[in-house]
Amino acid sequence: MRSKLAINLTMNYSINFNLPKRSKKKIIFIIIHYTGMKNELEAIKRLCDYRSNVSSHYFVKNNGEILNLVPDLYEAWHAGKSSWKHYEFLNKFSIGIEVSNPGHEHGYKKFNSSQISSLIKLLKYLQKKYNVKNQNILGHSDIAPDRKKDPGEKFPWRKLADKNLCKWHNLSSAKMKKKRNMKVSFLEKKIFFRNLKKIGYSKIGKIKIKDNSYEINVVKAFQRKFRQNLINGKIDQECLLISKNLL
Repeated sequence: MRSKLAINLTMNYSINFNLPKRSKKKIIFIIIHYTGMKNELEAIKRLCDYRSNVSSHYFVKNNGEILNLVPDLYEAWHAGKSSWKHYEFLNKFSIGIEVSNPGHEHGYKKFNSSQISSLIKLLKYLQKKYNVKNQNILGHSDIAPDRKKDPGEKFPWRKLADKNLCKWHNLSSAKMKKKRNMKVSFLEKKIFFRNLKKIGYSKIGKIKIKDNSYEINVVKAFQRKFRQNLINGKIDQECLLISKNLL
C-alpha cells in the first residue's frame, strides 16, 4: 500500500516495537544504520521477525524504495545499548533507518545514488515533521562505538551535510592532510577527548590514554564519520583540528 506523503513509502509491517505510543516531542534523534546482511530480503524478514528482537522504522532498499516498518510514534528496536550526550538507550528518543548494505563482515560496499537520494528525501521529511536538529542525525557507531561500525566510512556524510542534514566541519582537505599523522601531546589527547564529549560522544569518562579499547573505538567512530580515508584509532593533529572545528 502506497502512502500519500511527500515521499513514496511502502508499508511493510513489523511487530517489533514497544507500547504505548510516545509523543512527537520525544523524537529527538534520527539514527542511520546499515543492515550488515548479505541478502536484502533476509534483512527485511529479520526486522519483521518477532524472534529477532530487532526492528527499525524505515528501510531503504538497494533500488531506493523506502519501506515503513514501524510507525514513527512507536519505539522500534534499533539502537540497543547506546548513549549520546546525557541520553541513554536511544530507542526511546529516536527514529531508526536501516539502509541495505552487506556491511563490514559481508563485503562492505558504497551506498548507491538511489539509496542516498531516497534517504535525503526521507531525512528532510522527518527532520521537518519532528523538528530534529541536524547535529542529532547520527550513525549507529556514534551512539554505540564499542559495538557498532555502521553505517561506516563509505557512508556519504558530507552529502548529507551539504543538505544541512548532519553536523560537519568547514575544513578543506588540503588543510586537514597537512596535519595527518602528526603526533599529539598527552595534553592534546585529553583536549581531543574533551572535545568529543562536548560534541556528544559519551561515556568517555576519565582520560586513560593507554590500553583503553573503548576510547580507541570512539576515535575510530569519529574517524569513520569525519576522516573516512584513514581509520586507525590513533589521535593525530588532523583529528584534533577536526574536533576543534566541529565545536
